[in-house]
Amino acid sequence: MTSGVAEPVWRVPLLWRFLLVFARVLVFPLCRLRVSGVVPAGLRAGPLILAVNHVSPVDPVVMMAACSRVGLAPRFMATGGVFRAPVLGSIMRACGHIRVDRRSARVAEALPAAAAALTASSTVLVYPEGRIGLDPWMWPERGKTGVARMAALSGAPVVPVAQWGTHAVMPYVAPRRLVRALAYAVLRRPVVRVRFGEPVDLSGLPVGPGARVTVATRLIVEGIDAVLAPLRAGELQVPRFVDRTRPVDMSRVRRRSGCRR
Repeated sequence: MTSGVAEPVWRVPLLWRFLLVFARVLVFPLCRLRVSGVVPAGLRAGPLILAVNHVSPVDPVVMMAACSRVGLAPRFMATGGVFRAPVLGSIMRACGHIRVDRRSARVAEALPAAAAALTASSTVLVYPEGRIGLDPWMWPERGKTGVARMAALSGAPVVPVAQWGTHAVMPYVAPRRLVRALAYAVLRRPVVRVRFGEPVDLSGLPVGPGARVTVATRLIVEGIDAVLAPLRAGELQVPRFVDRTRPVDMSRVRRRSGCRR
């Protein structure tokens, strides 16, 4: 539940508005961005949670461009290392993004900060996997419970968003091999698809708080699955483009019938 104190509505900083538009210019020579799905006008004013699969280091820039296309200005939940960078950190703070200090005593601060942002009618973009996914078939891994907890605290709807093709633009090991990869991307301009899905139905969940969060997390990731499947038609089993720099981690692989060998 949110507190009874009314929060002022968050106003999108001018710098962030500019960067969202600039992202569209930036991705144009690197890929052919295809954005589909509609975020209803009634949800765009917030509060709103965008739950997105994580494929490549270039994902945030692609999502900035895609959100600009559909008229959203989300606040990103990003790792603390980004905020510690001398210039980028200042930009992140000025744009109102939310810091997540993983594997530190400050990690617990991220959830109330996100809930406060949602109370102020913000749109918050989060990667439920908590990292670039390392599933060998490139389906979303088991999600962290943070998104479900944010939704429970704020009452904000969760819209699953899927992206596909960014792994052909920038390798997992970036900034290593970055120049070669970007030159290859400019020459090929791979198609990158982003689709906004329907809000996840989180009604009728189990009564116990632990069970509610567990089931909600599963439903959110399954919602991303459903939006992602049409984007990767013809390569549901094995990705057509394989990033050889990407390691494999089976520890968080989810069971998903019909899409794995």
